[in-house]
Amino acid sequence: MAEPAWVPPSCTLPTEEQPLRVAEWDALFAERLTALSRPSALRLRLDLAGGQGVAERVRELASRESACCSFFTFAVSAAASSGEDRVHLDVSVDEGHASVLEALAARAGAAVRR
Repeated sequence: MAEPAWVPPSCTLPTEEQPLRVAEWDALFAERLTALSRPSALRLRLDLAGGQGVAERVRELASRESACCSFFTFAVSAAASSGEDRVHLDVSVDEGHASVLEALAARAGAAVRR
C-alpha cells in the first residue's frame, strides 16, 4: 500500500501508526462529511453532519493530528442550521505544506462523491 500523499515526511507519528490514523480520517469523512470548500489555497473547510459526540470526536482527532503534524492548524465549531446539527472543521497550513492540504482535500472530496 502506498503512503498517502497527505502524510508528509515531517509527520512525527510512528510509521506503523500512520495507516490507523488515515483510517480514522477516512471513517470520519465517510460517515459525516457533507461538503467541503477551499476558501483559500492554504485553507480547507469541511462541513460534517453533527450529532451526539461528533464535535468532541473531531476535536480529539484534530488534536492528535496537530501533535504529530504541527504544520496543521485546526478550528472546530458546531452550529445548528435549519434544524440540523453541523460541525465545521477548518484546516489551515503554511505555504510549505500547500500540497499536503491539496491531497487531504482530494481524499475528503472522494468521500463526498461516493
